[in-house]
Amino acid sequence: MTVESTAARKPRRSSGTKRAAGAASAAKPAAATAQTQDAEPQLVQLLTPEGDRVDNAENAEFAAFVADVTTEDLRGLYRDMVMTRRFDGEATALQRQGELGLWASLLGQEAAQIGSGRALNDVDYVFPTYREHGVAWCRGVDPTNLLGMFRGVNHGGWDPNLNNFHLYTIVIGSQTLHATGYAMGVAKDGADAAVIAYFGDGASSQGDVMEAFNFAAVYNSPVVFFCQNNQWAISEPTERQMRVPLYQRAQGFGFPGVRVDGNDVLACLAVTRWALDRARRGEGPTLVEAFTYRMGAHTTSDDPTKYRRDEETAAWESKDPIQRLKAHLLATGGADEAFFTELEAESEAMGKRVREAVRAMPDPDTMAIFENVYADGHALVDEERAQFAAYLASFESAEEGH
Repeated sequence: MTVESTAARKPRRSSGTKRAAGAASAAKPAAATAQTQDAEPQLVQLLTPEGDRVDNAENAEFAAFVADVTTEDLRGLYRDMVMTRRFDGEATALQRQGELGLWASLLGQEAAQIGSGRALNDVDYVFPTYREHGVAWCRGVDPTNLLGMFRGVNHGGWDPNLNNFHLYTIVIGSQTLHATGYAMGVAKDGADAAVIAYFGDGASSQGDVMEAFNFAAVYNSPVVFFCQNNQWAISEPTERQMRVPLYQRAQGFGFPGVRVDGNDVLACLAVTRWALDRARRGEGPTLVEAFTYRMGAHTTSDDPTKYRRDEETAAWESKDPIQRLKAHLLATGGADEAFFTELEAESEAMGKRVREAVRAMPDPDTMAIFENVYADGHALVDEERAQFAAYLASFESAEEGH
């Protein structure tokens, strides 16, 4: 199948036609113009919230990218989402029990992460934020390795180059610049690989992200910007962050943007495959907006009841990504109750393993913080190390005095 050029792509992409029409109507109020540019943005959807397969001309282009998905593949995607949610729930419980300092839950965003994560080839490289636990699962990162940083016993816990999955990034939006630079290097090396950068709707307002968009476009970098629009940047809703649908921001930088149903794992798989395919063929960056919802708190230090209505959360519960695929599997005979029962037992066993592994994590060497600050050492670091060692020794002296 041939994918059209950026300028020719009209459905769900930022073609600029509606914006041009809005600009021509100068007499209209600014707010009205913004609303009429794309009053009801279309999104790519292959499974309805009820689990029915969507088959129409508008989605045919993307449906072709999952034509090879078998029933066994669908069961695998379902397993991925269930195991990821179980791990996430266990991590939240561990934080509440004082075993972790903090946790950022992905509850509700499993389809966006598993669909996009399974679209990647082994040679592709991932730059995550701090919530991409499902993508980490797809890349083969041991779930317990994700928890070391949140427990405060390491700085990440895995070698990024073993799985082509970079360490979690806490600084909002900065990973998009890292991804773009890496992708520029991939292009110069002539490698048959693509790069994907994950970020949220709140991060899309950061200058770092806009700079990454511009560099990626100018240098035609093989990078996919995957934005999980979960509707809330902590307590700030999307309508207070932007005047136009998020995916349309790509048009100002000269590359395509597409909005996909972020609770539809099959659609996320298809759209990400399409975007990665563009990147590998040298057609440059793509912005994917996965339209989803953060069912839990921003982190375990947040209380969403302070700013979010229960009715809103309930409406999104009916679009649950896991239940959607389960309904499809049951309706098509792709899985029976025995499959779901066995998977539940497997997820419980994984939860038990995670609990035991976290509680068994050794405390780090207290003085290790001073290692690897400089490659060849530094006089100031040596001085600070000595001061801290003396400080710790003072406690030992006090205990001995008693």
